Amino acid sequence: MSIHAHPDDQEFTIGGTVAKWARAGSEIITVCITSGDSGSNEKTDPNMKKEELVKIREEEQRNAAKALGVKEVVFLRYPDGMLQPTITLRRDLTRLIRKYKPDAVLCGDPTVRFYGNSYMNHPDHRVAADVALDAVFPSAGTRLIFPELLSEGLEPHQVARIFIHGSDKPDTFVDIGATIEVKIAALREHHSQINDWDPSEMLKEWAREEGKARGLEHAEAFRQMVLKEERN
Repeated sequence: MSIHAHPDDQEFTIGGTVAKWARAGSEIITVCITSGDSGSNEKTDPNMKKEELVKIREEEQRNAAKALGVKEVVFLRYPDGMLQPTITLRRDLTRLIRKYKPDAVLCGDPTVRFYGNSYMNHPDHRVAADVALDAVFPSAGTRLIFPELLSEGLEPHQVARIFIHGSDKPDTFVDIGATIEVKIAALREHHSQINDWDPSEMLKEWAREEGKARGLEHAEAFRQMVLKEERN
């Protein structure tokens, strides 16, 4: 399960890994907490309404997910740009984890506020990651947290692993040499956000930087948390 704040967050960050795992037979569920209804830029029609933008961005995300091989996309439709780490959001994510029972959850690093000297991590990104981690532990696996979910038939579920991207302490490097072009193609589906910009060189440069530590041409780096040892 991939949990992020906005449509296109997954494609910018972990699209290569998602595509690789999907090709290997994993069933990927993508969760977008918002539908990107504030995602406008200088090329956005000034008369664009939020309701129209939601339809556009959800369709773009579905197309991008299809390109990656994702099984299903879930939109929670929280307001873009105003995410808060609420109990309601944690319950909504807990519900999805119990429903789909993922072996692994992929999310961002809530502790990272700055990347270099030119990019501030979006507050929605930090909140999405923070609440995703809280939903994984302790909420999803603890019976008496959100007991109302039991009446929905949703039993506790223990996620085995978390893959945290954007961490300054990565320990797991996924070779995406075979899927970097798929990642680029998926990101291009977000026409409303990238317009006529070609993201290929930037994504390849990021992947080269993340691959250096393991001698890989293109990689995506994660901090991996092992919460439950898998037994043969």
